[in-house]
Amino acid sequence: MRLAYPSLAVSLAASALIAAQPAHAATPIVQFIRVWYDSPGKDYRSNSSLNAEYVIIKNTTRKVIDLENWVLRDETGYKYIFGQVTLRAGKRLVVRTGQGTDTATTVYWNRKQYVWNNDGDTATLRNATGKKIDTCGWTKLKPGYTNCN
Repeated sequence: MRLAYPSLAVSLAASALIAAQPAHAATPIVQFIRVWYDSPGKDYRSNSSLNAEYVIIKNTTRKVIDLENWVLRDETGYKYIFGQVTLRAGKRLVVRTGQGTDTATTVYWNRKQYVWNNDGDTATLRNATGKKIDTCGWTKLKPGYTNCN
């Protein structure tokens, strides 16, 4: 019986260590891949310059996700509300700041001003019910983009 107590103590200690390990956050169903917050060159607000400021999101699941009424926003409160957009399993979608014609792989915010602050900002994606799905932030000007997650 003497051996049973040390074995029990070791088992309990091991269980406590396993329970103390931090849980890893689950991968969001749609996640930010990259935010290009500072379009190359001078900021003249031309449509091509505005469209060089963009966000890439990815569907991390094996099913189609309906993005209708999802919201992409910055810290200031600028919002892009997705229309009738679906994101196929494992696929990426680019959201460009300027104007253009939406496709299956790129949608346009149709703004005439920049959205993302070059010296620091946070992109937040919420689903149609308002639940926060993912965020991506940066605090420095260079290199002009940030890789998320």
